[in-house]
Amino acid sequence: MGDQPFGVSPATATHIAREIGEIQELGVQIAVVLGGGNLFRGLAASARGMDRATADYMGMLATVINALALQDALEQVGVTTRVATAIEMRQVAEPFIRRRAVRHLEKGRVVLFAAGTGNPYFTTDTAAALRAMEMRAEVILKGTKVDGIYSADPMLHPEAERFETISYLDVIDKQLRVMDSTAITLCMDNKLPIIVFKLATPGNLQRVIMGETVGTRVGN
Repeated sequence: MGDQPFGVSPATATHIAREIGEIQELGVQIAVVLGGGNLFRGLAASARGMDRATADYMGMLATVINALALQDALEQVGVTTRVATAIEMRQVAEPFIRRRAVRHLEKGRVVLFAAGTGNPYFTTDTAAALRAMEMRAEVILKGTKVDGIYSADPMLHPEAERFETISYLDVIDKQLRVMDSTAITLCMDNKLPIIVFKLATPGNLQRVIMGETVGTRVGN
C-alpha cells in the first residue's frame, strides 16, 4: 500500500523489486509468497458476516493481483519472474507445480507464489511455511512494518521489548501473532528458521541475506 489506505503503490512495489533484485544478483534463489491485505482481508470480512470460505477465496484472488503487480515491478528492473498460483488461472499465471517451481529457481528466476495454499481457513503465513518446505528453503524471511518481534504492539506500547532471538514455543505461548500458530508449528517441526524484519528500510533484505543481525530470528 505504501502511504495509501488501500490498493497497490507502484513506488512501494518498485522498492521491493529493487531489494529483491539486489540479492538475486548475489546468486540467491528467491521465492516470494504474497499476502492480499492491502486489497481484501478474508478474516475481516468473515467477522462482518460474510461466509468464511467465500471471504478466504476473495483474499486469495487479492494475492494474485499483488503478485502480478510485483512481477511487473521486478521485470521493469530486469528481474525475470514467474507467478505460480494455487488456484488455476492460466491466462494470468501458471499453476503451482513443485518441480516446475524448483526448476525456475535453478534457472535464476524469482518465483512469486500466489493464492495462498488454494484452500480456505489457511493464511498466507501457512502458505509461506508450506512453500518453503516444498522448495527446501533455508529460511523464511518475513518482511513487516516493524523491525522485529516485540512483547506487545510497539505502535500501541512504546515500552514493548524487542526480541533479537526467540523460540518457536515462546512465540506460540506468548501469543505474539507474528505468524499464525499453524505456520509456526510447521516451521518448528521442520526446523526452518524465520527472520522477521522491517521491509521498508532500504537495504534490509540484503543485510539479512548477508548474515547481519537484523530484526528477530525465530528458531529452536
